[in-house]
Amino acid sequence: MIQKYHAHDPISDLISDDYRMLQVISRFNIALGVGDQTVQSVCLASGVDTPTFLAVVNYIKAGEKVYSVDLVDSVSVGQLLTYLVRSHTYFLQFRLPAIRRKLIEAIDCSSNQIAFLVLKFYDDYAAEVGRHMEYENEHVHPYVNLLLSGKLPQGNQFDKLIHQHQDNHGSIEKSGEELKNIIIKYYTSDSNPLILNDVLMDIYMMQEDLLMHCHLEDTLFAEAVRHLEEDVKENANNSHQEPDETDDKVSDGLSEREIDIIREIVKGLSNKEIADNLFISVNTVMTHRRNIARKLNIHSPSGLTIYALVNGIVSLEDVKIGKES
Repeated sequence: MIQKYHAHDPISDLISDDYRMLQVISRFNIALGVGDQTVQSVCLASGVDTPTFLAVVNYIKAGEKVYSVDLVDSVSVGQLLTYLVRSHTYFLQFRLPAIRRKLIEAIDCSSNQIAFLVLKFYDDYAAEVGRHMEYENEHVHPYVNLLLSGKLPQGNQFDKLIHQHQDNHGSIEKSGEELKNIIIKYYTSDSNPLILNDVLMDIYMMQEDLLMHCHLEDTLFAEAVRHLEEDVKENANNSHQEPDETDDKVSDGLSEREIDIIREIVKGLSNKEIADNLFISVNTVMTHRRNIARKLNIHSPSGLTIYALVNGIVSLEDVKIGKES
């Protein structure tokens, strides 16, 4: 996985490199005034999961070029969900109303019928965005919250929810394109051309932001939720099996097998090497790693190393420094 941004980078460098990172920082509830602090130190101080933050900023920067299973597995679904909810609040309570106010200033609705229709089209577009986000808030997010609580929602309908979700995204994209074309091609008043051009720039930037938000939901978020759903199913199936000595629960709800996985991760081994050593499949290793990350809210080998040392799972001699798997 090729990443543009890393935990040791000064977070101010991310903003200087791409202004869109300001939006990400705001939605993770990270304040400015960061000085020369690194991504990792700022995230730690703000209570933000560093791998999740990095997954989002790298996805926004590179899109599908950076998308991978490793990127999905690095994400905390709970923190990503919070990020998306805050994005909804930004669009509905700030961005869309702000553009509407500027649009009213730029066009003359009192005597220009086209201006009135432009405003009506904008209101219809904003309402469509609102309905879409309301659907997510009422259907998709509660489903995910149940999974995060360790419960498998009745009906197992996530793929159906996401399909409807993606259809809505396509409709929003078409409406946004039509809105821009109507203003560019058919509104001819000279009343406030500078303001109208500024409004159009705002609409372009908002649509770019909104489409990236939608793509992130359709790919990174959706796949991370599917992985979480698989883990919850597996845990539900395991709970109906007779326990044995190899699956006794230890601190933090970890099983003995998960402790074994942590020991191997700390040694710097890859998923394939861990699978070979423990005589299990690579898919099983990945499932255990997702379960460990969910239980501990730790998503990096370095974080697991610290956890393992503090809890006496390994000694310092077991630790492989400088290798991430």
